[in-house]
Amino acid sequence: MDFSVHIPFVEHLGFELLQMAGGEACIRFAPKPEHLNSFSVVHGGASMTLLDVVMAHAARSALAGAEADMGCVTIEMKTSFMQAARGDGRPLTAHGKLLHRTATMAFTEGRVVDDQGRLCAHATATFKYVPRLPTGKRGVNALNAAPPPAQVPTD
Repeated sequence: MDFSVHIPFVEHLGFELLQMAGGEACIRFAPKPEHLNSFSVVHGGASMTLLDVVMAHAARSALAGAEADMGCVTIEMKTSFMQAARGDGRPLTAHGKLLHRTATMAFTEGRVVDDQGRLCAHATATFKYVPRLPTGKRGVNALNAAPPPAQVPTD
């Protein structure tokens, strides 16, 4: 199954979308050596990205009709690591679930399990539904321009 939007970082990590429907999503991740930390287990940042992406897809899977083209952005995320996710070539699977939604917000939970079904990490997150922004090169405008340098008085 293809991701519905182009997310370069997700492609770089090699995530594979398995399911996205009815408020649930499932993603597989086969960690490579470059995804490991100094203890030779999956880096927490890779696991948190996996959780963030699977929960966002669970939130987006509940959108239909005119809402279907909406995106969602992470407002907050809380993650607990239960045990190390081994980085020995065996895949991890992330499951995301939409717990509740309003017109503008989605409340989700996610979990990462290893190939033996052991829980490695759990997270909850809140997402805000937003209109999808145009992609491509962004121009500089008042919202993303760097502030002018401070003027230092000279005598």
